[in-house]
Amino acid sequence: MERFNVIFSNFSHFYLCISGGKDSSVMLQLCAKIARRRKRKFSVMFIDLESQYQATIHQVRQLRKMTNDVVDRFYWCCMPLSLRNAVSVIQPTWICWDENDQDKWVRSMPAYDCVINEHNYPKEWTWFHKGMEFEEFDYKFCQWFQRKAGVPVAVGIAIRSDESLNRFNTIINTTKKTFKGYNWTTKVHTSEPDCNVYNFYPLYDWRTEDIWGAVSKFDFAFNEIYELMYKNGVKISQQRLCQPYGDDQRKGLDQFRALEPETWEKVIHRVHGVNFGNIYARTSLLGNMKSEKPSGMNWQQYAVFLLESLGLYSPELRDHYYLKIKTFFRWWERHYGIRIEEVPDEADRKLESHGKVPSWRRVARAVEKNDFWMRRLGFAQTKTDVQLLLRLRRKYRSLLRVEDIKDKKLREALREDEYGQHSVLRGKL
Repeated sequence: MERFNVIFSNFSHFYLCISGGKDSSVMLQLCAKIARRRKRKFSVMFIDLESQYQATIHQVRQLRKMTNDVVDRFYWCCMPLSLRNAVSVIQPTWICWDENDQDKWVRSMPAYDCVINEHNYPKEWTWFHKGMEFEEFDYKFCQWFQRKAGVPVAVGIAIRSDESLNRFNTIINTTKKTFKGYNWTTKVHTSEPDCNVYNFYPLYDWRTEDIWGAVSKFDFAFNEIYELMYKNGVKISQQRLCQPYGDDQRKGLDQFRALEPETWEKVIHRVHGVNFGNIYARTSLLGNMKSEKPSGMNWQQYAVFLLESLGLYSPELRDHYYLKIKTFFRWWERHYGIRIEEVPDEADRKLESHGKVPSWRRVARAVEKNDFWMRRLGFAQTKTDVQLLLRLRRKYRSLLRVEDIKDKKLREALREDEYGQHSVLRGKL
């Protein structure tokens, strides 16, 4: 609160960036308390990413209504921005609110008077273009806001240094320009020398426990999605919102499906690779799938589902498993006369574990465990398999982490390839 008093005492114009998450919600409500005491107003900027939790949108609507008496202008931005999609190599970015995909939108465009979209944005926004990066939009917006105000402005951002090393470094940087020496402020570098914009981080030294302590102490409104996350087994320190398909946020993609199934169904059709990202939420391309057979599926249907999910992300890996499975069934038919349509969904577990009988459960478990050599189906490592593995490594390098692979031989093959590439590079140097 003292930090907000510093801002109110030194800036006639400033705005807060909110996301509907716990940190920015607390920041906004604390600021509103000070504004009412000082009989002042400020602005708010919310970038609506379209494909978000419905609970988040409800929270932003609630915050807007609660702070209407102290918020001078609420900028609800529904612009077609390019966003990171870390769950697909086919579509590494996607554009929210893209009218070319309007039939796939997760929800309709909000109809509030404060909503800014590509049809009604201010004419001074000559810098805006469809598909611009989220970060670029944020950067250009603050410069426009400062020019409009005609005086130095401040921008409130609810980052906390305990959430990431980058955020911590932003705060402790000793070479940055600050406002009057306050380490929780940073002057924004712009191409315009007379553009005076300062980011300020009033919650920078808070822990997650402090956020919820403030919610309890002041009876603040909070996003109900956190309550659902907690009930679903997510620790308060691991709960994340923002755009769920980013590099860090994708780790919680499997929660999206469980918490808001209606929204999840729409998201699957909106953003490429989301369902695969859900299955692989906490692993890499060749790590174990974090998945369980749905009660409504038999083992054959589950095996097909896993193969189809793999195909969305890596058709080569899907085809590799498909050929192995096809060979597996042919072997049983040739040696024991068991045709594929006669293969049971499941058999005696001991017989399955010793490879004495075929079953669709054996097949599904092999794919689920990402058994690249398909040892669970009786195959051994081959030279062709190793060649495919190395091709996958080069194509999907960012998604294939050695540390996530349980199979010792698989790790050795990848490490040998990595060592060989380093040797070649050293030779060239």
